[in-house]
Amino acid sequence: MNPQERIAELSEQIHYYNQKYYQEHISEISDYDFDMLLEELTNLEAEYPQFKLPDSPTQRVGGSITKDFPTVVHKRVMLSLGNTYSEEDLTDFDKRVKKFLTDENVPLDTLEYICELKFDGVSISLHYENGVLVTGVTRGDGTQGDDVTANVKTIKTLPLRITHPSAPANFEVRGEIFMSHKVFEQLNKEREQAGEPLYANPRNTASGSLKQQDSKEVARRKLDAYLYYLLGDNLPYATHDEAIKALETWGFQISPTYRKCADIQAVMDYINEWETKRKTLPLETDGVVIKVNSLDQQRILGFTAKSPRWAIAYKYKAESIGTTLESVTYQVGRTGAITPVAELKPVLLAGTTVKRASLHNANEIERLGLRLGDTVFVEKGGEIIPKVTGVDLTKRPANSVELAYITHCPECNTALIRRDGEAQHYCPNEKGCPPQVKGKLEHFISRDALKIDGLGGETIDKMYQLGLVKTIADLYDLTADKLARLPNFKAKSVQNALAGLEESKKQPFAHVLFGMGIRFVGKGGAKRLSEHFQTMDAIMNAKLEDLTGVSDVGEKTAQSVYDFFQIAENQDIVSRLKVAGLQMEVGASTATTESDTLAGKSFVISGTFTKFSREELTAKIIANGGKILSGVSAKLDYLVAGENMGPAKLEKANNLGVKIVSEDEFLAMLDDSNLPTASPTVQKDAPKQGGLF
Repeated sequence: MNPQERIAELSEQIHYYNQKYYQEHISEISDYDFDMLLEELTNLEAEYPQFKLPDSPTQRVGGSITKDFPTVVHKRVMLSLGNTYSEEDLTDFDKRVKKFLTDENVPLDTLEYICELKFDGVSISLHYENGVLVTGVTRGDGTQGDDVTANVKTIKTLPLRITHPSAPANFEVRGEIFMSHKVFEQLNKEREQAGEPLYANPRNTASGSLKQQDSKEVARRKLDAYLYYLLGDNLPYATHDEAIKALETWGFQISPTYRKCADIQAVMDYINEWETKRKTLPLETDGVVIKVNSLDQQRILGFTAKSPRWAIAYKYKAESIGTTLESVTYQVGRTGAITPVAELKPVLLAGTTVKRASLHNANEIERLGLRLGDTVFVEKGGEIIPKVTGVDLTKRPANSVELAYITHCPECNTALIRRDGEAQHYCPNEKGCPPQVKGKLEHFISRDALKIDGLGGETIDKMYQLGLVKTIADLYDLTADKLARLPNFKAKSVQNALAGLEESKKQPFAHVLFGMGIRFVGKGGAKRLSEHFQTMDAIMNAKLEDLTGVSDVGEKTAQSVYDFFQIAENQDIVSRLKVAGLQMEVGASTATTESDTLAGKSFVISGTFTKFSREELTAKIIANGGKILSGVSAKLDYLVAGENMGPAKLEKANNLGVKIVSEDEFLAMLDDSNLPTASPTVQKDAPKQGGLF
């Protein structure tokens, strides 16, 4: 079978298994076998990109880089719905619908409604042509939105192609893209470990994820979608209910919570039923959408300038309750970030007793105008995280005093700092502030870092108090005698701790880098940095421009990494960890060997590419025997130049006569007969053409 036929066959097989798993919840193949099929397809498409299908299932894992999201005019305007918080308004809506239909001589005994939960996500319009998903566009201003197709294709529950015989060739379907509570909580856990501010709620996080430039990062966010509206020319459905059932039949994920209601009282019953029941769902909801079911009646009712007359949204009031602000305490995080916390008189909210709520930072305290003894309103942000939303000024004590934000660390009394452009205060005493020292140690031993079984937070605290450990490198100086000094630490516990430390030396380099606790470097960032640079030495010696050149590593993260390795104490810790035997480079077992075509050749990668992410391009070079350098020098053989590459690298490569190749020219190099022999010079102001820039 030739490559084109095999790519088509594999694509068909994987589409089938995806359909079974994500739409029908049937697993016909093991995860391992599925991954092997996907890996084979990915490798074939990399080798023969001309045969990659437009609806290739490899798009599920991302890899496309989008610098700018093109604006797309909606074929049909995406209007917003009128909102209400009262049942009286719903009764008035019902009366208006009936009067309008009566005036048009429509029998009222045919009127019925569809109720759907209103999901708190990002509205999306998906267009299918000849059964294939071709565009995904955000709502935008309703008239036009952003083309986020590459990112939408990473959502595994969205079919990339429709094969059901009843589906029209071309149609539009609308729905809501969301992030589940479980994924949101996991993402915030990773950010907390990386010393980054937590995301406020799943809705905003889903919106921000959908606008990520790297679709591989979007795939990591595990977005999901519910679809709820079908549009097209000459569709054969008489009701919205029939159209929704058709979407289900074609393989779209529809929330099973919708219901057909015979009258407005049934609508009220649905609203009351789901007011508390919705809290058991895996995603955020903030209301109910009520639609006239008949599509003919929808057309008769038509639209106002802003919204359809045949639909309305009932919004649930966010559960809020007043309680007393008794005090404000301040927590010191692993990275030194100070978080003010409202200590509240305990109150029952959304089924749980709330005693504390985050106040985020000094700006938020000032915005709220908080004073001790105030009666404050507390809500659950995204119905997950308690937050103070306001003050009941009518109950403010006459002798209340404004809150003064602390100026010194509550743990070590070091004067706090506040970096330019940041809202949070920090304690700069990272080597001597107990919560920071212990936090870094606990982070290092955590499951996502070095996964040191036999040690835990309580043990770290005891070791710190006894002066046994102050840095992560001290952990590997522990002996049986030292551990035996810990209270209630018996022989078996000592044995388990030493075994856990020894086993941790097998953890991959990316885990070690993540475990270092560098501010803003989460699991994903550590993986990208390790894949790009391959060794700890390369990262430590990298220039700032080299670090900012890593895909999806922003300037803030790059600066943090650069600054971290300029500190002599951190360099010493790395040296001690090397001596202890930890992994300081990407192991050969993690890289696939394809050939030795590029053996003895060195490369620097700069810019963005269409066929590969930077990490994939790095892996490709290494798999074929090449070596990645951190910067342009006279020893460099090739600069692989993508779009928007750094001008400094380009100028330096030109001056040194380094061979500059485009992405396509690099692919041609994998045939050793095509290695370039000339040293093309690229002018800084040359027009973009081919794949060179």
